[in-house]
Amino acid sequence: MTTPRDTPASRRVRANGDGTVYQRKDGRWEAAGYVLAPGNTRKRVHVYGTTRKDALAKLTEKIATSNRGIPAPSAQGSVGAFLTYWLETVAVHRLRENTHTRYTAVVRLYVIPGLGNKKLAKLTAKDVRTWLDHLRTTCQCCTRGLDTARDQPQCCAVGKCCSKRLSPLTLTYVHSVLKSALEHAVREEEIPRNVARNVRMGAPRPRRFEPLTAEEARAFLTATNGHRLSALFELALRTGLRKGELLGLRWEDLDLAGATASIRRTLQRTNSGGLTALPTKTESSERRIALPTECLRSLEQHRERQRQERAAAGTGWKASGYVFTRPDGSPIEGATLTRHFNTLLRRAALRRIRFHDLRHSAATFLLEQGVELVVIKELLGHAHIGVTATVYAHVRLRLQRNAIDLLGNALRNPTQPSTRPEDSDEPPVCAAPVR
Repeated sequence: MTTPRDTPASRRVRANGDGTVYQRKDGRWEAAGYVLAPGNTRKRVHVYGTTRKDALAKLTEKIATSNRGIPAPSAQGSVGAFLTYWLETVAVHRLRENTHTRYTAVVRLYVIPGLGNKKLAKLTAKDVRTWLDHLRTTCQCCTRGLDTARDQPQCCAVGKCCSKRLSPLTLTYVHSVLKSALEHAVREEEIPRNVARNVRMGAPRPRRFEPLTAEEARAFLTATNGHRLSALFELALRTGLRKGELLGLRWEDLDLAGATASIRRTLQRTNSGGLTALPTKTESSERRIALPTECLRSLEQHRERQRQERAAAGTGWKASGYVFTRPDGSPIEGATLTRHFNTLLRRAALRRIRFHDLRHSAATFLLEQGVELVVIKELLGHAHIGVTATVYAHVRLRLQRNAIDLLGNALRNPTQPSTRPEDSDEPPVCAAPVR
């Protein structure tokens, strides 16, 4: 009598739910079975292999994944088609317009040329890693034909590669855009997992910035005297407000009697609406800050100057309600403010820095004065204190020297004479509290 164990593997009867395995006419093996599908339904899937064992292993893997509650992917289109759908129907409602514009540019310039033709359901972590490595080592001028579009080619088009490669920061941004898109595909049960998350990117070095020294800051404030926007630059340096937050300030946001300002919006230029008042960068960015006495004085002078400009403009005055405006009352462009800022830097004979470095300078001054990190975080409007700690992790040489001196005093031999005179009025050095 023949037992099931003696029956050849090709003739064994598989149990219910295990699927079927058979050989096709072309010699390949095909396995089919039912797995979990989106919407808590079941569908029949087919896998193929050169041998029976290969096809059976693939089917067993799919059934095991289904038994863990992970639905089978339903995406039949390409990565490019899904990204286009995601940008036009999902991301457009969840992102700011400028952010959506940057996402669209990243998808058009980098993701679709590299991964657009691949099937979404068959995209692997190896595909993503290979594509990112190619972006990292490829000259973008050659790949995108930037030099051929010039009137007089200078590098790639004449056989001289300029090696214009993407920076690590840009590569990380491109990777994050793909991760966001695939994460939505997982939520819609188009794919079982986000393969882009399995690709590790080296953490890019933070952008180096050189904040103003105290002497440079005083020289800058002196150069702003007499400028019609001197109150804006003083407010930027003394409070660390962002450019858009400064330009979006309205008189109704200021309480000069109570010496406070409410940050409720940011002024930015968008492709569709021009200069538009938008919500703050994050929920934590909407905050109330204290105003220094010097800023209160300069804001009072600025308000009086604005009254004179309104009287001079007459019927041509545009009542926008903003604190900082053009001479006719209309809002100020961010690029216009940058030009004024660069002019003041040249007037003060200072090195060229970004306007945003005024914000870094304010935070650095506060840090050097021993202000608690949580207070700096609230003033700057960071979402998490970890952001503040990461951005301002650098410690200037003076702070390092003070820390080293404290350590030296702690390790000094008690019998060794102190370098501090005994009759000094200064208090003894004590250990700094660890926060």
